[in-house]
Amino acid sequence: MRRLLWAAVRGWRGSPVCKSCALRRFSIQPAQQKKIPNRYLGQPSPFTHPHLLKPGEVTPGLSQVEYALRRHKLMALIQKEAQDCEGVDHTVILLSNPTYYMSNDIPYVFHQDTNFLYLCGFQEPDSILVLQSLPDKALPSHKAILFVPRRDPRRELWDGPRSGTDGAVALTGVDEAYTIEEFRHLVAKLKGESSMVWYDLTKPVHKELHSDYMQPLAEIKARSKNHIQGIRRLVQNLRLIKSPAEIERMKIAGRVTAEAFIETMFASKSLVDEAFLYAKFEFECRARGADILAYPPVVAGGNRSNTLHYVKNNQLVKDGELVLLDGGCESSCYVSDITRTWPVNGRFTKPQAELYQAVLDIQKSCLSLCSPGVSLENIYSLMLSLIGQKLKDLGILKSSVTESQFFKAVRKYCPHHVGHYLGMDVHDTPDISRSLPLQPGMVITIEPGLYIPEDDMNAPERFRGIGVRIEDDVVIAEDSPLILSADCPKEIYDIEQICGRSS
Repeated sequence: MRRLLWAAVRGWRGSPVCKSCALRRFSIQPAQQKKIPNRYLGQPSPFTHPHLLKPGEVTPGLSQVEYALRRHKLMALIQKEAQDCEGVDHTVILLSNPTYYMSNDIPYVFHQDTNFLYLCGFQEPDSILVLQSLPDKALPSHKAILFVPRRDPRRELWDGPRSGTDGAVALTGVDEAYTIEEFRHLVAKLKGESSMVWYDLTKPVHKELHSDYMQPLAEIKARSKNHIQGIRRLVQNLRLIKSPAEIERMKIAGRVTAEAFIETMFASKSLVDEAFLYAKFEFECRARGADILAYPPVVAGGNRSNTLHYVKNNQLVKDGELVLLDGGCESSCYVSDITRTWPVNGRFTKPQAELYQAVLDIQKSCLSLCSPGVSLENIYSLMLSLIGQKLKDLGILKSSVTESQFFKAVRKYCPHHVGHYLGMDVHDTPDISRSLPLQPGMVITIEPGLYIPEDDMNAPERFRGIGVRIEDDVVIAEDSPLILSADCPKEIYDIEQICGRSS
């Protein structure tokens, strides 16, 4: 009996593993919670950061059970996809991001691959997550394994602590953890015809781990009847619908960003540097607990607001000009994406107010359509029609324009879509069609705009050089949409009241 027990404890690769890992039952419940090591890990833990994480949480607000349920749902999708594949073992493999360097040995701040992060919450580079079906149980039963960097005091002296295998299991609740070098033992077992591997070959997120382990495996599997199957689409299908815990995280990101916008508006004045507004916005986000900005913000004064992805943010915004700020923060792995446009001197001119109110009216109409069954494409069609009518009302578009020329003319003044999906990434789940009917739990942006370049001789002179965009973050619900950015002012009166305080 002791010999059989030792064989089980030695695990699939013939070397010792944690006894409780080998003996526990695999389910959507994580392993009986292990004590977090009394040391710093490679990311915050309930032991070292009790102000951020409660016991049992992997990342702030998200528990081991939540992550285990995500993995269970993914394996259920695989079960559905592979229902005709009998007698086949299934192995899902996701790579973490590597550390990227800005020069020589100076690293950028590490940011985890979001598909990997979504399924385990582990925030260290050079790691691999594996989900394996069990030989004696049907899917979606599985075991979750992390392969992580070996603890190395010399490297930790420079780069900071690593979680190691014990920390990875205790923090994330996966079934087993091994050092990254031991992944080769698993790869050797996946070459046979009876193993189906789910992994994204086309866009490997970690080139070194891909070339060392997955590319050789892919070449062998290419000659097999069980080719490697992509997994990203299935993960994105799960990420599209947010859980209540995820929505709570996004509420925080929205509130923090809204407050940062208010403080940035308040700090505006005539002849203000875009770089100052950028710095003010980032400071206010970080001061309220945001981890980082979600993306390089657009801080565009005057005519520069007509460049959609203007991120140089190095010019002066003059008296009488509007500034367009498109910014968001990342808080506990979830992001916001908000745009507001305001006059730096605290007062809209009449042409600015006309154009701004037109965009605001359009945005409110689009927000009213954010309900289950409607798609982003449906809302986009409405936006184009409304923009066309407003352009006619403002005299920017001739009322005699033909139907065939109408939408071409409208897209000239608003060349982007009405919105996109939002979540752990700013442009979240990019492979999901915008024609998909919206469902409760989806989060989207609604961001109409009007852009009149200063050299557009076809537009009335009073509107030239003005660009306006108004963007909110929206949770789709059964009854009415939840506006995550509702605290961020957008009515002309409210904006002038805030900006006027600093004038």
